[in-house]
Amino acid sequence: MGEETKESVGVEYWLKWQVGVCALIILIPSTVAAAIAARRMRNKRGGGGDDGDELRRSDLWVPCWSNLNPVWVLVYRVFAMVIMGWILYQMVIFAGFWSFHFYTIWTFTLLIVYFAIGAVVSAQECMMYMKGPVNVGEKEKLLKNKEVINGLQNHGYHDEASDKAGYLGNIMHIMYLTCAGAILMTDIVFWCLLVPMLAGVTFELNLLMISIHSLNAVFLLGDSALNRLPFGWFGLIYFFLWGAIYVLTQWILHARGLTWWPYPFLDLANPWAPLWYLGLTLFHIPCYGIYVLIVKGKALVCSRLFPNAFVRCAYTAEKSSLEARVEAPQ
Repeated sequence: MGEETKESVGVEYWLKWQVGVCALIILIPSTVAAAIAARRMRNKRGGGGDDGDELRRSDLWVPCWSNLNPVWVLVYRVFAMVIMGWILYQMVIFAGFWSFHFYTIWTFTLLIVYFAIGAVVSAQECMMYMKGPVNVGEKEKLLKNKEVINGLQNHGYHDEASDKAGYLGNIMHIMYLTCAGAILMTDIVFWCLLVPMLAGVTFELNLLMISIHSLNAVFLLGDSALNRLPFGWFGLIYFFLWGAIYVLTQWILHARGLTWWPYPFLDLANPWAPLWYLGLTLFHIPCYGIYVLIVKGKALVCSRLFPNAFVRCAYTAEKSSLEARVEAPQ
């Protein structure tokens, strides 16, 4: 056992051939994702736009249902934040801060922060909303209609530029996109891989673990059913970066002497490690793709079943209108 521990923290451990291969598997897509993310940030600062990505401040707090008061989005986010915060608190009491070694807890915490920021944004905008038109549909009309944009001056929207999401809004949006893929990945890996292989061997399944690996998806799906945030494939870059940060953090901890891996398939001493790392890297794509289909499916089905009640995000609505005009017979 002592020799194994020594090997785990010694220089020879990091000189194994699979370490270099795994590093390339992580660093190449992460570098590409970081470059794309940096370019997108420069485009936003320069006033440029990207496909499927135009975020407006109204998208952060106005629900996708025209007859639903935005206050209910605020209430939902506060409720989700409190419940998830309590579950995380119970997890820390049960397992200590050691639980933060797990990717699941990282993602669970990120979702709590998302709901916290979302609650703050919703609270701020709802306060302004209460000073404006009472009817939600009328508020939406004012937010969209350029001819009456001056009518918003008395309600905190002085011009079209004031409806831009801003720094905090963009951070909130990135967290939403990241959580979407990460939560599906954690729950699928947990229920389809870890539970069948390791339940009863390295951990005991209890109500707390069940809650953490199920309510995260439930609360995020609930928020997706209410919000009108743009959701496209561009969010995959943030999902990749989130996973890379977690893996690199684990590597740094092991380089400093930690000998225990929270997930066995991350152990670089395993000759099959490159296949595990490659598989997990590629697994990001279907996990994120499933959530893309969920959001796109919501927009498609609800817009057809409830055309008078469902409101698409501003970008999607404008894009659909443009496509309809282009495809219309002359």
